[in-house]
Amino acid sequence: MDRSAIILAGGFSSRLGEDKGLITLAKKPLLKHVLDATKILTDETVVVTSSEDQAAKYAKALGSAAQVLVDLENIQSPLIGALTGLRVARGKYSILLSCDIPFVSRDILSLLFDLCPGRSATIPRWPNGFVEPLQAVYCTRLALDAAQNAFSKEKLDMRAMIGGLKGVRYVSTLVLRQLDPELRSFFNVNSVSDLRKAESILERLNKR
Repeated sequence: MDRSAIILAGGFSSRLGEDKGLITLAKKPLLKHVLDATKILTDETVVVTSSEDQAAKYAKALGSAAQVLVDLENIQSPLIGALTGLRVARGKYSILLSCDIPFVSRDILSLLFDLCPGRSATIPRWPNGFVEPLQAVYCTRLALDAAQNAFSKEKLDMRAMIGGLKGVRYVSTLVLRQLDPELRSFFNVNSVSDLRKAESILERLNKR
C-alpha cells in the first residue's frame, strides 16, 4: 500500500454548535467533501475522532468509506490526532487533513504526493512563512517517529513534529496558485459565516 489519507475530525465547534465534520454543505457532511477529494488518490482513509461517541456518529455517516478511530490520549491536539492516525496508516506516504476544508484541491493533493518520494514531507508554505501541516504529505514512518518524539517531550504542537523531520520539501502557495488560483483549498469552515461563504462559493461554481 502506497498512500493513506488521515483526516482529523476530533474538534467540536462551539461557534457551529456541533461536530464540524458532520455539518451539511450541499446536502453532504463537510467530511464527505474531503473524502471525495482524496478517495481516488489514496488506498485507505483513516478518520480520527476524540471520543467513542464521536466515532460512532462518524462510523454511521461514513459506513465502509473509512476506518474511524478515537484519539490515543484524551488531549485536544492535532498532534495527538496525527499520532493516532499515523500509528495505523499502512501507506508509505500519508496525507494529513482537517475535516473542515470542503474545497480541498485534488490537484494540489496529487502534486504533494508526487513531490514526497525521497523527502520526509511536502508541506505548503505561504509567503509570510506560515505552513499548512494539516494539508501536507508525510513519509508515514518518519512522521510517526517525529510525532512520538514530540509527544514524549510533552510538545503537542504540529510544529514540534515537523521540527523533528529532516529533508522537508516546502511548496510555495505561489506555485499552488497555478492549480488553485483562489487557493480555496485552504478555506476552513469555522463559523456560521464561513459556512454561508462556502455555500456562496458553491453557488458561484455551479453557475459556471
